[in-house]
Amino acid sequence: MLLRPLGHGTVVNCTPKYCAAKIDDVGALAYAGHMARLTTPFRCTECGWTTTKWVGRCGECQQWSTVVEVAAENIGGRTVAARVPESRTAVSITAAGGVQAEHRPTGIGEFDRVLGGGIVPGAAILVSGEPGVGKSTLLLDVASRVARAGNTVLYVSAEESVGQVRLRAERTGALVDSLYLAADTNLGTILGHIDSLNPALLVVDSVQTVSSDTIDGMAGGVSQVREVAATLVRVAKERGLPLLLVGHVTKDGTIAGPRTLEHLVDVVVHCEGDRQTALRFVRAFKNRFGPTDEVGCFEMVGSGIAEVPDPSALFRSASQMPVSGTCTTIAVEGRRAIPVEIQALVVPSSAPQPRRVTNGVDSSRVAMLLAVLERRAKIPLQSADVYVSTVGGITITEPGADLAIALAIASAARDTALPSTLVAVGEISLSGEIRAVTAAAHRVAEARRFGFITVIDNEAVQTAEAIRRAFARGSTAKA
Repeated sequence: MLLRPLGHGTVVNCTPKYCAAKIDDVGALAYAGHMARLTTPFRCTECGWTTTKWVGRCGECQQWSTVVEVAAENIGGRTVAARVPESRTAVSITAAGGVQAEHRPTGIGEFDRVLGGGIVPGAAILVSGEPGVGKSTLLLDVASRVARAGNTVLYVSAEESVGQVRLRAERTGALVDSLYLAADTNLGTILGHIDSLNPALLVVDSVQTVSSDTIDGMAGGVSQVREVAATLVRVAKERGLPLLLVGHVTKDGTIAGPRTLEHLVDVVVHCEGDRQTALRFVRAFKNRFGPTDEVGCFEMVGSGIAEVPDPSALFRSASQMPVSGTCTTIAVEGRRAIPVEIQALVVPSSAPQPRRVTNGVDSSRVAMLLAVLERRAKIPLQSADVYVSTVGGITITEPGADLAIALAIASAARDTALPSTLVAVGEISLSGEIRAVTAAAHRVAEARRFGFITVIDNEAVQTAEAIRRAFARGSTAKA
């Protein structure tokens, strides 16, 4: 403790944490931590991570050369309590009125399925995906369908001109009088369009290309993206205006910009698909108004993007003759059960390290199943090249497809075709045991609807027994 004289002989008690003076002195109790000060942090342009000094690699997302210096910020000021207006006083949860979110269908059944039934007024929806996957085409179709219902829709394109958007609208049949186009990158101008048109739906493509004059930095920066998104979301909430935002993705598939962007919006929808195929999937990673396990199926056609209400035929081969190395499983995406055909090919290998090639399935999962087949089912695979793939470009990550993969590999190794009316569902453990999967009754019911007669699942108990039943003629496994 230090004793330091103050003016007129006053002695003040000083410690590292505080400095107490007389009660009538200015700053009688001043904490050093509450003194406002300016700091110039460095922020990552990808994830928003901040640090007090420059580093070459972000400590959060581990990206190189993304940490840049930002404008000085005033931090450390004390926040005082404000008087709460009577209209905003806290109320008991039992006395609060419950307002049920009303979903308004867009006219695209697969998109409404992902959103939980449609678009909720005032909801902010972020749509992300790789370039060329069909985000703009899908949202233009949504905007045109909402406009055809007699609503005014504003489509703001910050990446394309009005003429370019019109060309795509002519190709997809989205020319509607009540659909208005604007090619602006300034946030203030976009707000002016909203005031003049008072639309029933707003589409902004994309949030990374819009900038605000009140914030320093280029469009796409962390501060700009945060300000643009926060302002548009605030306007959407105040007006009850549904907002569709298009977001860019980084090279690893995550949404570009600060992580706060995903927290600001109500729904995060991701579009995915292989460029080599016309199939596209739309999934919800966050949804405050509905489920997050639904998936919408679309197909890119010459006239735009078309929904596929029943994708069961897309993931099965067109051949009617049984072929060795094929087995069908029932995959569950949300509340939808989809039959997916697994194909396998086993050929002798002369290389010291046999090849293991997978497409649409987890490679580590296939490696585990090969070990189980080798050890528990006595199928020699150590000197053979094994190729496993799904039909139609779909990706299966759930363990319920383990049994179908194992049966397909066993069929390829024996060069014996399985019955075309057989379907397999089950998870395989390292001991060779077949475990039950979720929604088993729903999968069996859908298998019956699709015309499958034999269903092999966890009732076989062991993998070797499941293989025996699959190859036995007149199998009675849950027939």
